[in-house]
Amino acid sequence: MILRSALICALSVSLLNAQKKPITIESITSRAGGGGRGDFGGTPVWAPDGKHFAYFKGKQVMLYDVPAKSEKELLNIEALEKAAVVIPAPERFDWQNRRVAENGMQWSNSGKELLLSIGGDLFLFHVDSAKWDQLTATAEPEHDPKLSPDATRVAFRRGHDLYNLEIASKKVTRLTDDGSSTLLNGEADWVYPEELDLSTAYWWSPDSKQIAYMQFDVGREMLYPQVALTGTRAMMEPERFPQAGTPNADVHVGIVPAAGGPTRWMDLGDARGALIARVYWTPDSSKVAVERFNRVQNQLDLLFADVTTGASRTIIHELDRYWINVNDLFHFLSDGRFLWGSERDGFQHLYLYGPDGKLSKKLTEGNWEVNSVAGVDESKQLVYFTSTEASPLERQLYSIKLNGKDRVRVTQGAGTHSVSMSPTTDYYMDNFSSLTQPPSRTLHTNNGAEWTVYRAADHRLTDEYELLPTEIVNVKASDGTPLYARLIKPANFHAGEKYPAIAMVYGGPGVQSIHNAWSGATWDQVLAHRGFVIWQLDNRGSNGRGHAFEAPIFRRMGKTELEDQLEGVKYLVGQGFVDSARIGLYGWSYGGYMTLYSMLNAPDTFKAGIAGAPVTNWTNYDTIYTERYLGLPSENADGYKASSAAEYADKLKGKLLIVHNIEDDNVLFQNTLQMSDALERAGKLFDMVIYPQKSHGVGGPYRKQLLEKTTDFFERNLK
Repeated sequence: MILRSALICALSVSLLNAQKKPITIESITSRAGGGGRGDFGGTPVWAPDGKHFAYFKGKQVMLYDVPAKSEKELLNIEALEKAAVVIPAPERFDWQNRRVAENGMQWSNSGKELLLSIGGDLFLFHVDSAKWDQLTATAEPEHDPKLSPDATRVAFRRGHDLYNLEIASKKVTRLTDDGSSTLLNGEADWVYPEELDLSTAYWWSPDSKQIAYMQFDVGREMLYPQVALTGTRAMMEPERFPQAGTPNADVHVGIVPAAGGPTRWMDLGDARGALIARVYWTPDSSKVAVERFNRVQNQLDLLFADVTTGASRTIIHELDRYWINVNDLFHFLSDGRFLWGSERDGFQHLYLYGPDGKLSKKLTEGNWEVNSVAGVDESKQLVYFTSTEASPLERQLYSIKLNGKDRVRVTQGAGTHSVSMSPTTDYYMDNFSSLTQPPSRTLHTNNGAEWTVYRAADHRLTDEYELLPTEIVNVKASDGTPLYARLIKPANFHAGEKYPAIAMVYGGPGVQSIHNAWSGATWDQVLAHRGFVIWQLDNRGSNGRGHAFEAPIFRRMGKTELEDQLEGVKYLVGQGFVDSARIGLYGWSYGGYMTLYSMLNAPDTFKAGIAGAPVTNWTNYDTIYTERYLGLPSENADGYKASSAAEYADKLKGKLLIVHNIEDDNVLFQNTLQMSDALERAGKLFDMVIYPQKSHGVGGPYRKQLLEKTTDFFERNLK
C-alpha cells in the first residue's frame, strides 16, 4: 500500500512537471531567471532612527515605515534629472573599477534630509516639507558625495581633487589642488577596490571638522595599452594596471580641515612597500586608525595616527606564514574600545580590544567563520554578526555579549541569510533563500521574531518553468578532507543510463561557490534540460572553510585545485550514471584558468572545455591578488612558471574553446593571446570567440550569442 501511494505521488509530480516549460536560453535572457520578475523593494538605506528606510524604485524615492508596515513615495526624481546639467559622454573610456561604491542617497544624522546624487549633480531633499534644493549645477560631475555628520557641509570629488560645499551659503571650497591623472586625491586606483574591497578613499571626522583621505600616486604603475577597435579609427585607451612584480601606487593618508587649508600627512612608514587597506576615525576625532599590509600581505599592522602631529604607533601586529585576508569586522565603540577580526587561530573570529590596544576578550571561537558585523547595541552590550557556525553552506545571524557570553542564533531556517540591520539594531531586513526556496525579504525585530513580510518569495518562475533540483553532495578527498559539491541530474533522468557531464569550476581563493542558496533559472538548468549532468565542487583554496583550507595553493596555483577536482570527477563517475568519456569543463576568470590548467594537466579526463576570460600566466595578473598567493615573481619564479597554463600547451588533447573580451579590464586579453600563441606553436587546434566589451564579463546584447555558442560547443563535442 505504501509503495503504491509513493508511485502515485511520483507520477503526479512527473505529470505536473511535464506541464511546465523547460528552462531555455531564451527564458533566461528574457529575465525569467533569478528569484522572479516582480518588485523586490530596492536596497534599503536606513534612516538614523532605525525605524524607516528609503530606496529607489525606478524614478521614485520610496520611504518605508517599519513600525507601521507601510510605504509611500517621497519624491519623483524626474524634476531633479531635468535640473541636472547633462554631462557630455567622454571620448575615451574611464577605467574606473566596477567595485567603487558611490552613494546615490544618504540620510543626514537628523533624519530630516536626504542627499541625492542625480545626473552628476547634488540635491538636498527636505523630508518634512517635501522640497528640494539643488546644491551643484556643473558640467563636471560630483563623485562620491558625503554629508558631514552635522549636515552643514557636503564633500565630493571633482576630477582628481576633493571639494567641500557649505550648504547654507552654497560656497564651494577646493580642499586639494594637485590632483592629476597620476595623483588621485580621495580617489582609489583600479587595483585597490578590486583586491582590497576599498570602496571609497575619504572619510569625515565624527566632529565634522576634518576629512581624512588617501592620496594615490599612480605615476609608477604600468600603463597597459588597451585599444578600442570598433570605431572608424582605433583609439588608445590606456589603463593603469599594475601587473605582478611591477610598482604599486604610493599611497599616503592625509588630514585636511573641512573649511580648507594645508593637508597634514600621517607618518605611516615607507609607502613604497606598503598597502593601506582601511582607514577609520576614532570616536573623539583625535586619531585615525589605519590598517597597513606589507606588499605580499603576510604582515598586518593596525596603527593609530595622531591627526595633530601625524605621529603614529602600532597597536596590533599580525603575522601569517601564508597570507592575511582583509576583512570589514573592525568597529569602534563609543568609549574607544574596538572590535577586531582575525584568523590568527585558523578561523576568522571577533576580538575586543581596549582603547590602548590591549586585548580584552576573544568574543567568538570554533571551527567556523564570522563573516560580517551586522550591528552593535552598546546599551545592551550586544554584537550582531553573521557566521558559518550552523554550516559552511549557510549564513546565519547571531548575537553575543561584549563579554563573550550568551551567543544566540537569531535567524532561523536552513539556508543563506543576508542581513541589513538598522543603525539602532531594533530591526533588520533578512534576504533569505535556500536551494528550494526563492529569495524572500522579511523584516524582523532584533530577537529574530518576524515583524512583517516585506517582499514575499516570487514563485512565478517555479510555477511556469521546470527547475531541476540541485543536490548538495559531500565528497571525501583521499586524505579525508570533506569537499562540498552540487549536482543537477538531467531532465527525464533514468537510472542505468549514462549521461555526459559538465563540471562547472571556479576553484580560486576568496570565493565559495557551493551554498544552500537559490540559483533560479541559469545556464546550468538549460544544459541539464538538454541532457547534461551538471557538477560543481569547491576545492581546497576556496574560502568559507577556514585558513587551513585555503592555504594549500600558497606559492603554487592549479595543482591542489586540480587534485580535488579530479577527486570530484572520480566520485561522480562512481555514481554510475556519467559517461567518463564525455566529461566537459567550464569556468570563467579563475575558473577559465582552471579549465585550461585541468585540460592540459589531466588531458584524459576532460573531453571538452570552455575557458572564459582565463588567466594563463600569473605574471599578467595584478599585484595585490597575485602576490598575496604566489609572492613576488622575482622570489618565486618556479612557482609562477609551474602555475602557468601556457607552460603545458603541448598537452592539449580535448576540444577547447576560449572566450574573452578584447578590452577586459581585469583579466587582460594579453592572457588569451599568449595562450593562443603557445597552442599554435605546439600545433594544437582550438576555437576562440572574441567580444568587444570593456569588461570582465560578457553582457548586454552579446550574452544570448555567448550562451548559444557555448551550448552548441558542448552539444557538438560531448553528445
